[in-house]
Amino acid sequence: MNISQLETLITISKTMSFRKAGELLNLTQPAVSAQIKSLEEEFKTQLVDRNQPVTLTDRGQVFLTHAEQIVGLVEELKQRLADLDENPQGHIILGTTTSIAIQILPRILSYFQDQFPHIKTSISSMSSSQIYQHVENGLVDVGIGYLIGRSPGMTTSVLYYDTFELVVSPRHPLAQVKSAGIEALRNTPLILLSPDTVGRRFADEVFAKHGIQPQVIMELTSSEEVKRMVELDLGAAVISKQSVTAEVRSGTLKIVPIIELEVTHPVGVITKSGKYVNSAMRQFLSDLKGMPETHFIGSE
Repeated sequence: MNISQLETLITISKTMSFRKAGELLNLTQPAVSAQIKSLEEEFKTQLVDRNQPVTLTDRGQVFLTHAEQIVGLVEELKQRLADLDENPQGHIILGTTTSIAIQILPRILSYFQDQFPHIKTSISSMSSSQIYQHVENGLVDVGIGYLIGRSPGMTTSVLYYDTFELVVSPRHPLAQVKSAGIEALRNTPLILLSPDTVGRRFADEVFAKHGIQPQVIMELTSSEEVKRMVELDLGAAVISKQSVTAEVRSGTLKIVPIIELEVTHPVGVITKSGKYVNSAMRQFLSDLKGMPETHFIGSE
């Protein structure tokens, strides 16, 4: 048995095809078949059901779990050896919300890439709750999002604090008031984030606390989508203050202060406790945590 055989089995489990696996691994289809046959002969069991689409047998699924662990250990070994190099290098997968990816990360990554060109970063956008799940499952190396209480096995560090505000277009009736009470939202058509987001859960809590049944006319998955709809004056919204900095500055959106919404929410770094931190992640986290809060918060 060798690592190449294990990688081939893992790839087949994902592609469900000997041909596609061969294309990804730069191997001929006979070579892929030979590697799987060799594994099956060595362990005296059938690992792959060759009917179309190709799937793993029950024994193959058990084998796959251990194969992924072995390949993961080998990758970690390679990274530890690479860390002996003085220059930080490697690949970081970041998980963050759409608004943070657009508003915050460009400032961070432009500096970071200039300083450490050998470190590659990939960004996946998702809700804050999904960030925790992806970090825990190892699909994301570093999460940047709203810190949702304490989660076992997770290490968090606050970067800055955000609030959720009522925003309207300059043509909306509430745009003419200096401030409003929560009662103003009782009869205001609202465009809100989807229920799995921190902002939506917070808004729902405030509504429930004050006995308000909100008039939700639209639910969207990201702050960027919400902002575009509000700019068209289709409704008001409760979204991150940080996410509307540019629009407030340009005058396409206006914040209407509501005292009941003035609650700060920590935004920070989320990593998996005990996970090996390679040189790339070590450098990135060090730089990120060392940045002052003013670097993240834009002025209106």
